[in-house]
Amino acid sequence: MCGIVGYVGQEQAAPILLDGLSKLEYRGYDSAGVCVFDEGVLKVAKAKGRLQALIDLTDGGKALHGCVGIGHTRWATHGAPSDTNSHPHMADSGKIAVVHNGIIENYLELKELLMARGKKFHSETDTEVVANLIEFYYDMGCDFKDAVQKAVSRVEGSYALGVLCRDYPDTIIGVKKDSPLIFGYGQGCNFIASDVPAILKYTRDVVYLNDGDLLVMDKDSVHFYDQHGEHIQKQPEHVSWELSAAEKGGYAHFMLKEIHEQPKAVRDTIHPRIKDGRVVLDDIQLPASYLEHLKRIYIVACGSAYYVGIHGKYIIENLCQVPVEPVLASEFRYADPVLDDTTLVVIISQSGETADTLAALREAKRRGARTLAIVNVVGSSIAKTADDVLYTWAGPEIAVATTKAFSTQLSVMYLLALYIAQDLRTLPQARYDQLLTDLLALPDKIERVIAPETIQQIQYYASQYFNNHDVFFIGRHLDSATCLEGSLKLKEIAYIHSEAYAAGELKHGPISLIENGTLVVATATNPKLFDKTMSNVKEVKARGADVLGITIEDLGGEIAKTMDSAILIPKTELLYQPSLSVVVLQTFAYYVALMRGCDVDKPRNLAKSVTVE
Repeated sequence: MCGIVGYVGQEQAAPILLDGLSKLEYRGYDSAGVCVFDEGVLKVAKAKGRLQALIDLTDGGKALHGCVGIGHTRWATHGAPSDTNSHPHMADSGKIAVVHNGIIENYLELKELLMARGKKFHSETDTEVVANLIEFYYDMGCDFKDAVQKAVSRVEGSYALGVLCRDYPDTIIGVKKDSPLIFGYGQGCNFIASDVPAILKYTRDVVYLNDGDLLVMDKDSVHFYDQHGEHIQKQPEHVSWELSAAEKGGYAHFMLKEIHEQPKAVRDTIHPRIKDGRVVLDDIQLPASYLEHLKRIYIVACGSAYYVGIHGKYIIENLCQVPVEPVLASEFRYADPVLDDTTLVVIISQSGETADTLAALREAKRRGARTLAIVNVVGSSIAKTADDVLYTWAGPEIAVATTKAFSTQLSVMYLLALYIAQDLRTLPQARYDQLLTDLLALPDKIERVIAPETIQQIQYYASQYFNNHDVFFIGRHLDSATCLEGSLKLKEIAYIHSEAYAAGELKHGPISLIENGTLVVATATNPKLFDKTMSNVKEVKARGADVLGITIEDLGGEIAKTMDSAILIPKTELLYQPSLSVVVLQTFAYYVALMRGCDVDKPRNLAKSVTVE
């Protein structure tokens, strides 16, 4: 969601803040702002729209002097996008400035309290309440740190805060709960940020704050405190990946780059975890004695990660004979799920900070279930909270629309299923060995999907269909799960109405929406179900639909009997086939969006890390 950067040092702060915010644009935002100490006062500059508007307003930051400041990119929750609602927010008397990621649930109650004490408000945001609440305690005689500590103790909801005080011109305070915030060690300077790319140009040594942690930093030092105000020690972690991994590297967009990075990301995720003919899940131990009593697996996630969970149901039930239920994280707590020590709850999140997913994880733990997180970000809140964690090793994913994170999550699902199957002995040895062989070969087959000739074919079909207003994706078995992700991609980045259905469900209502020129994307990679899917294709063609097919090379001749337009992909183990067909759907969505003139990496109204419920 929102991006936060803070800097205290010896150089002019504003250009550094703007540079850091530019590295966080992928998170999604609708306005941006900075606040710096300038000639003894707090000066704020902010603007609705893209970061470039703020850069132009401040002459690249040169117009704001001073060596201490905070910056922010906002994604609107309370109040429409506007200059007034943009962060940073100043308290009524101008002593306190705040940037905030998250949502304050009891802001109305606090606002009424503060207004009764004479505080005035100038925006529609929940964040302005925090600035005034801190100033209220500061005016009551608390020092800067204690005022922040008292204020957050009154706040309900999620927050990562960067705070300045007019009377402490060399100091920044940061504090977090349920929203990401990191500290970065510099040379004669220090940083806070929402995510590593914002400060990776300046430091590789960072501290990931836990919920309740508060830090007080100047250019030479940092002190960490727990939620009770007690001093604590934090160990820095070294970031090993290169800044170039968060740059476009010659590609037109991050999304295209990340589509092409999928073979490496999948290889990095799979290969180190297959040793001596067995799956080894890092340091995780799910002993046979535990698995034998396992009655149910829940897979809990949001968005694309939830669709990985739907794939996971097919895969785990097929290989392990354990019931699996995928559940949307936003619904999990309210569904009163049946949980105990015979239940494994698998939590999937790219960022490891997704608010609904984190809340579901905590509920699962509260009810006594064992939890296993699948995340991409080391040190994230979900990674720290779960009983066990498996990292996807996708590297930084910058485009808002996920590609390689989805593919690596799916790869971990294969590994998890094989790990459980080997301990429960639910597979013949020959079948297990073949599954491992095919899994190790999967990255090379993804390479074939993104070969130039296939990309050119996908581009051609995108040029034929980019003006469609309605698109339907159909498939059976695992193909139907993959269609869900393909449909979502088209919605996210091309702004086309699209829906995905199990192909057999068309006749139960959706077929009434098919008319001349409607595009239907039919994914049919299962040889046993191919003819049934082709029957559904004939039904929509009879009603005027244009159909684009996706199938395996072995079925190329057969699909040509039913439709003229088809993309062929390599054949692999049936359970792994989604890892190939989804790349075609991602790429198709990319080129359709490009031809429609959409901002591929920054789709409207969307954020990379959704840290509010």
